[in-house]
Amino acid sequence: MRVYLPATTTVLQRLLDEGRLTGPLTVFTVTPQLRGAYELSEDEEELEYAALIAAARASLRLLDVDPVAVRRRVVLAADVPESTITPIVDEGADAGAARTTADVTTADVASAHIDVAEAEADVRAAVDLVLEADLGSTDAQFVVDQAEGHELAWYATQEIGPALELL
Repeated sequence: MRVYLPATTTVLQRLLDEGRLTGPLTVFTVTPQLRGAYELSEDEEELEYAALIAAARASLRLLDVDPVAVRRRVVLAADVPESTITPIVDEGADAGAARTTADVTTADVASAHIDVAEAEADVRAAVDLVLEADLGSTDAQFVVDQAEGHELAWYATQEIGPALELL
């Protein structure tokens, strides 16, 4: 099953160095909760994009606690066994949030999605305010929206190492 794993450049480097990220891991995927939030859409691609966007928001939260990471959102698209995934059913959880007990290896990763340099200032500002936005601050949400307005660049698995070297 395709999942979107929120990450940082620090996490991405660990994946490259160690060859795996050890489960359990929080991921985003097309869960029944996500389908319910997009009840008018049956387009699987649109639902997967919604999961990717939710993972990108979660990457902002991870950046908030990872002061050494480059201020760019990172999301890994990976395939894990569906039997390892449990949706997070909690009123406060994002639609599409789930846990996987599986390790994610470099072989499981289909692609990486990373902000480009032009997004860095907006991402830096959003990292400082993402928790306030989560708590309902409209001013903070405006700043987060600025960062989320940047499309993530797509990288094939063989491009991940070189992309990290350029950051």
